[in-house]
Amino acid sequence: MVQRVVRQSSERTPIDACHVSDTKQQPELQLAATGLSFVGGLICARFHHTATRIMPLTRREFLIDSASTTLFASSLTTRSDGSAFPFRHGVASGDPLTDRVILWTRLTLPEGTLSASCQWYVATDPTMQNVVQYGQLFTSASRDFTVKVDVEGLQPGTTYYYVFEAAGQRSDIGRTRTLPEGSVDRLRIAYTSCSNITRGHFNVYKELAMRADLDVVLHLGDYIYEYADIDHCLRTGRPNAPLHETQTLEDYRLRHACYKGDKDLQEVHRQHPFMVIWDDHEVANNAWKGGADNHEEGEGSWKERLSGAVRAYLEWMPIREPSQPERGIYRSFRFGDLVDLTMLDTRLAGRHAQAETLEERNQASRSILGSQQEEWLKQCFHASAQSSVTWNLTGQQVMVAQLGTNDMPFNYDQWDGYPAARHRLFESVREAGLQNWVVLTGDIHSSWALELHDNPFADNTGKPLGVELVTPAVTSPGIDNQTRADIAAGSLEAVLPHLNFVDFYYRGYVLLDITHERLQAEWWIVDNIDSHRYAPGCLRKLSVESGTHQLKPAAETVEKLPSAPLAPAFSDDLAILRRWRRDGFGTVDGMLASSSAN
Repeated sequence: MVQRVVRQSSERTPIDACHVSDTKQQPELQLAATGLSFVGGLICARFHHTATRIMPLTRREFLIDSASTTLFASSLTTRSDGSAFPFRHGVASGDPLTDRVILWTRLTLPEGTLSASCQWYVATDPTMQNVVQYGQLFTSASRDFTVKVDVEGLQPGTTYYYVFEAAGQRSDIGRTRTLPEGSVDRLRIAYTSCSNITRGHFNVYKELAMRADLDVVLHLGDYIYEYADIDHCLRTGRPNAPLHETQTLEDYRLRHACYKGDKDLQEVHRQHPFMVIWDDHEVANNAWKGGADNHEEGEGSWKERLSGAVRAYLEWMPIREPSQPERGIYRSFRFGDLVDLTMLDTRLAGRHAQAETLEERNQASRSILGSQQEEWLKQCFHASAQSSVTWNLTGQQVMVAQLGTNDMPFNYDQWDGYPAARHRLFESVREAGLQNWVVLTGDIHSSWALELHDNPFADNTGKPLGVELVTPAVTSPGIDNQTRADIAAGSLEAVLPHLNFVDFYYRGYVLLDITHERLQAEWWIVDNIDSHRYAPGCLRKLSVESGTHQLKPAAETVEKLPSAPLAPAFSDDLAILRRWRRDGFGTVDGMLASSSAN
């Protein structure tokens, strides 16, 4: 349940002058705050008291346990006493609309705490002086002390800054932005997927965090991975929590907490609103509604595992929670008259199990979305066409375009494994008369650009129905040897007539620069994830002119746009100030405590 405890200030008041009374004097806040959702738990803080093993430690377990203690000890040294910093998992925002946005954080509190209150503030400036909204809410151990608020009454197309206060401490300042409405000339959207913490550093997130000109960041799934990945933990020095594969609610909570402890992930969430969708690894590899390849009989009930994974995801992510999450988390967003974005759930909303034979695969009744989501998407397409929105973007997980012929499909987990569902999807686009349909895809740990046809191998394919742009991963591997990756890419480009380009080697993200005249896509990559020493660059830039559905080389990369300032950073040299407790709301200038806060 998302709390909507909103207090609007009639005057723009500096944050330190805003006073939230005790809840005994504010019964409406106390009532509205009951049943708050959300979860957390830092890997370091919970590692020592979470029972994850019964059998004696193996050599691998001993090594990874030792590595965990060493790697994370430094992060605890300045936050380990009774006044420790409670916002160890950062802050985040998500699912912006024209008048509201989700704000998220998690409180790390002394063991034995059963419930806690938290205040939040939203301002129009990065120093938090012009506060326009504020409120108070409660969280509890039943939700692992995560906090989520749906802040209403905001202005469209506006950058806001926000902060939380709890346990006498203040969080880092976050930055978010509402969606525009009416006439919109230009948008900047970035998207990525597949971020396995054991496979390397989140340098891609670091790059995204430094771009001030983004309206929103999309994450298209595999935000976490369920595997134990002991070998990779040892290689990269980035251990998982828990050490074993995630199976229970507590396991998934700990895994989310482990990821949210990463400083680069925290920073990209702090600077940009996210729109997220899950793929399979948020639960288990190749998941569908009734099971997964990576779920065996000895691992307990699939229903319980799925329930725990979904609950932890909704607790941990800055997403507006659906009333019936078991039916999926698909939803849509409108960016004025320029873009309609639909975010599809190709995993848990209604997917049939992956086929085992060609005959099963070709059954007309098989679906990757489920009948309810298919009908919803059809209605979204028609509504968009009737509203004369220029571009239609569809964010989803697995590749839509054909990687094999109808008689020799390449991958039964992708849309290639559900040809009847893909035919219905294409028919929905035709019936709505969409002129600028662009599919945004993750999952496959590589970069692709393709044109979409009913049968791209036919002698006369006709005009493309749309284009598909696939993002590389944040860290998850493609082909790690560049020579072999280049050979594989060249081979595919020679046999797939609808393929513009593919790269299997680099990690990165896709940047979309969108106007009414054209959409430009740029694949931005990093050359190294084994350490924080890396070089970024643009791998490929392509443009689609409005009404053509054809990919062409772009002349140059887009320039960075003037943007609202990024949220100010808390100086590492002054991090010890976070240990200071303050009575009430002492004077604080932005992020730095003044001498009166001692």
